Amino acid sequence: MFSYPLFYPWYLMEPWVIALFVVALIWSAVWKAIALWKSARHNQLVWFVVLCIVNTLGILEIIYLAFFQPKKAKAAPKRARKRK
Repeated sequence: MFSYPLFYPWYLMEPWVIALFVVALIWSAVWKAIALWKSARHNQLVWFVVLCIVNTLGILEIIYLAFFQPKKAKAAPKRARKRK
């Protein structure tokens, strides 16, 4: 029976495996970028560091974006200025 070596060269892998890897890489990078941007804008250093270090294919990033962002305060309506 054929067994795969521990470090299988990427160029010998099946094309669907490479495609799946690329899709997972892009998925993770997009969610990580959004979550890092939001955590930096809200001055949440702990979340920024954790999101930088831990790689969970976007799961932790989605959890942060869904549940742990500061709530937006409703902006007061702008008053029209009186012209002189």
